[in-house]
Amino acid sequence: MRQNNDISACIYGALETYFKDLDGEMPAPIYDMVLKSVECPMFEVVLKQAGGNQRLAAEMLGINRNTLRKKLVDYKLV
Repeated sequence: MRQNNDISACIYGALETYFKDLDGEMPAPIYDMVLKSVECPMFEVVLKQAGGNQRLAAEMLGINRNTLRKKLVDYKLV
């Protein structure tokens, strides 16, 4: 499969390795695992780039500030 950006390539490679390492075992719920693996560092980096300003970070992410706040609490980033 052709990847069109570095993030996609990283996720693709990580999932290929994940399945290889399972060695026939049943995988964990993959969708939630991938989202959590991507969301947390994304929120950390964007919040840092926004200088800790949650309103600006939410705007940069294209999400509601209340949604961002909930996610930051869920990931224990605040």
